[in-house]
Amino acid sequence: MSTEPTDDGCQEYQQLARRDFLTLAGGVGVSALLPTWLPKVVMAQSSNGSRDIIVSVFLSGGTDGMSMVVPFGDPDYYTGRPNIAIARPDAAGTGPKVVALDNFFGFSPGMAPLMPAYTNGDLLVAHATGSVSTSRSHFDQQRYMELGKPNDPRITGGWLGRHLATSAPTRSNAPLRGLGFTSGMPQTLSGGPKTLPIPNPASFSIGGSATTATVRAQWLAANHGGTVNPVADNALDATNTIALLQQINFTGYAPVNGAVYPTSGLGQALRSTAALIKADVGVEAVHAFSGGWDTHATQGPIATLDGGFMHTRMLDLANALAAFHADLIQGTTSYGVTVVVISEFGRNARENGNRGTDHGRGNVAFAMGKKINGGRVLTNGWPGLARENLEAGQDLRVTLDHRDILAEIVQNRLGNRNLSVVFPDYTPRFFNVTKP
Repeated sequence: MSTEPTDDGCQEYQQLARRDFLTLAGGVGVSALLPTWLPKVVMAQSSNGSRDIIVSVFLSGGTDGMSMVVPFGDPDYYTGRPNIAIARPDAAGTGPKVVALDNFFGFSPGMAPLMPAYTNGDLLVAHATGSVSTSRSHFDQQRYMELGKPNDPRITGGWLGRHLATSAPTRSNAPLRGLGFTSGMPQTLSGGPKTLPIPNPASFSIGGSATTATVRAQWLAANHGGTVNPVADNALDATNTIALLQQINFTGYAPVNGAVYPTSGLGQALRSTAALIKADVGVEAVHAFSGGWDTHATQGPIATLDGGFMHTRMLDLANALAAFHADLIQGTTSYGVTVVVISEFGRNARENGNRGTDHGRGNVAFAMGKKINGGRVLTNGWPGLARENLEAGQDLRVTLDHRDILAEIVQNRLGNRNLSVVFPDYTPRFFNVTKP
């Protein structure tokens, strides 16, 4: 997969990128996810074709949600961003303008490829959403959001891993239920049974020379497949997963409905995800990342400003999601899949002196699928961008906990009612994110 572009992110974000923070998460056993202090778990419904596959995308770096989905109806957006604000849909001239979603919000030009999904009612935009934690640390906030609860050292596994751990598999003999397009286990999936980090499914194998890969896989199954659990199950799952993925033609996969996936890491991850879903091999959860959203300087939310850095990032994201929508969700032959997109935090409501934005609070999130109640921008009351309405005088307030969106999807689309386990010590509110 291609390497994501770098940006002028803060030192902490660059350090996390260099260390590959995701590899630090590691695998966590299911037993570690279900400590005695959690409520009693009732396994979610047995194999059921009505349960969606979930695709989780994390935008690391802290996206500027107000450049992605512009609140052009709030005049204080333009007051606070005299250099980087995107012109209203009805602005004079021929320069880049917001693409209206309603009479208040609109996509930036970089997000415009998602208009078909939005107008079809398959894409929901949530605004002024995020974590209840006020931390501005990339490390802390990403960890909190992936865990599903902030500021609790007892929590070790990820929210999506706990979903898998409390759900019966949709296919009892599937060797692979969860997959992260990462070099190490992403925290979101940590603890999920039969879950692996696989950066590129097309080349997944046991490390070492390709000429002896088959022999070594056979040795692994023969020497550890008959031992005690969990060693035996893990060995067999690993070898069975290798054999399973080798049967899928990832390289020759042909999307439908004119879908064209970007050649970026995210684009190719979603393309491989589409191939996995259509192969119907029992995968239930996929997690991918898109980096480079820490835009402290020369943010460039439009193509004609400062080289258009963020505009290019938005185009990649929107084109990847639009291709996935056309390939799997659009039309009458759509597949049972729901996509969620979140980031650790938003950016300041006001631009800084470098035509960028610093770490903030409220942000956007997206949900996409045939059973998503989309075609609208969801807010739990727009808090406003006047200085007196901003958190600490600088940030868009969080009025919608991101877990409310995720929890409704987990219960209504993934068929898992164990929300007190998936999101410990939190009682979610539902906002009609999903359709019956």
